[in-house]
Amino acid sequence: MFPPSFGSALSVAGESRLPVDAPFDKTQRLFVDGLLAGLSAIVEAQEAGDTGTTGSALRVLFGSQTGTAEALSKNLRKFAATQGFDATISDLDAVTLVELAEVEHLLIIVATTGEGEPCDNAKRFHTALMNSDAQQLPPTLQFSVCGLGDLSYPAFNKIAKEVDVRLHELGATRIRDAVFCDTAYEDDFAVWKEDVFATPAFANAAGTPRAPEPFPDTAEPVFTKQRPFTATVLDVRRLSGQGPGKVVNHVEIALAGGGPDLDYRAGDALGLWPVNDPAEISAFLAAAGFTGAESVSLKSGPARLRSALLRFDLTLVTPATRKAWAVPDAPADGQVIDLLRHGVPGLTPQVLIDGLRPLQSRLYSISSSPEAHPGEVHLTVGELRYDLHGTERKGCASTFLGGRIAPGSTVGVFVQQASHFHPPEDDRPLIMIGPGTGIAPFRAFLEEREARNATGENWLFFGDRTEARDYLYRDQIEGWRATGLLARTSLAWSRDGQDKVYVQDMIRRDASEVFAWLERGAAIYICGDAARMAADVDRALHHIIADAGQMDARSAAAYVERLVHDHRYRRDVY
Repeated sequence: MFPPSFGSALSVAGESRLPVDAPFDKTQRLFVDGLLAGLSAIVEAQEAGDTGTTGSALRVLFGSQTGTAEALSKNLRKFAATQGFDATISDLDAVTLVELAEVEHLLIIVATTGEGEPCDNAKRFHTALMNSDAQQLPPTLQFSVCGLGDLSYPAFNKIAKEVDVRLHELGATRIRDAVFCDTAYEDDFAVWKEDVFATPAFANAAGTPRAPEPFPDTAEPVFTKQRPFTATVLDVRRLSGQGPGKVVNHVEIALAGGGPDLDYRAGDALGLWPVNDPAEISAFLAAAGFTGAESVSLKSGPARLRSALLRFDLTLVTPATRKAWAVPDAPADGQVIDLLRHGVPGLTPQVLIDGLRPLQSRLYSISSSPEAHPGEVHLTVGELRYDLHGTERKGCASTFLGGRIAPGSTVGVFVQQASHFHPPEDDRPLIMIGPGTGIAPFRAFLEEREARNATGENWLFFGDRTEARDYLYRDQIEGWRATGLLARTSLAWSRDGQDKVYVQDMIRRDASEVFAWLERGAAIYICGDAARMAADVDRALHHIIADAGQMDARSAAAYVERLVHDHRYRRDVY
């Protein structure tokens, strides 16, 4: 719908918006001038908040590390419009409790990262909310929380649970119980949003429903988690050396096909849908006492048991497992195959399937730039292998990519945009900290900066256990050092010397230079383990800023906070 000013804009004479030599006669010029003026009026009205609608105000806040919560917030905004609400979206750190007290309708979508920590764009809010002297909130603040987590982690949805409880403790009104989603969040999220808008608190306040307006800066992707792109594997090769230690593989995938291609940016993640190892399925069936030829019923229709097990999680014991298999005391640290080997009374093929969680997609940081490798995406994948009660267990997706697919194979993939982790401006100095497979996005950054002839200096902190075995992309990195693309490289090998040396130790060693780079406007990016490496690096960063900048701890913390606020301190951690 056009604003009221649109019609008058077409008829009001004024200074022409067109060049004097534009190829239009007088009538055409008047029409185009009026059209441009009308479009300008639309933009001005939208910027002023005048959308010509009568929707009620809704605040949607998200805490997102990988982009999922942010994407669901945008989905929620569109749905809210159809329910008579005009939603304003921002991350949690964009609001204070004082501002929140003025809100009447609030929906929060928040993920938990690492070992039960808030996402980077929710830390400040979480700290203020959990503070013992946090201000009381009015009962007129009506809210509900949707949490995003992973049942395989002990701190499942810890942050969402804390936010939900604390808002209620401070006086806000919970209008619908929080939902705590597993990695297969789609159904739970859909039910939650339908329920929220059906509550009296929302239904009685709704304005006039309308068709949602698209976000001006985002187009609806052709390929999504639910509609993946069928990609062809081009190459799989081992990056790590031989001998004991984690196996790391380099995987190249083609993104061009017969229809639309899949686009991405450096810093994004690639999601893919793995399938189980047929050998693992055979062992699983043997433990259950089935052949695999039995018929089971799935949401998609009937299927043979062996075929169905390709796409179910054969490891995690979930509440659904305990309920369907009638094993309420099943240990959380075991795996479903262990339960089967001990025997599950009354187990049928259908009960077996009903107790399993569907396999979920896996996200991997992209390690290539589309400017350096058009039509391709590269991944750097460490194979997950671990010992559980004396038996080696393997990660489904990582070993799928590492050893069970070959060039010519196809796999369903989608791009998870990482709006918080794209490279900075070409002329900004860049400090990159990514040990192990955390090197992935920084290989992409450096390829992009090389392709664009970016003028900003680059400093890479990288390391692992041993240089001989674990120096990933050695030739490429050494080549960048030789050409000067890498102005500095700090390498840490934890098993090569008498003392264990990690990237955070190198940061402390080079404290004055790191601080000097920051003072020159450098951005600092971190990729890797959230619970240990990223936390240690964050502590080291605070320490060197206090030391090199001659500040006390509070001033150093404020300095880091400014880096975050200015988008110069960014993390892709997991």
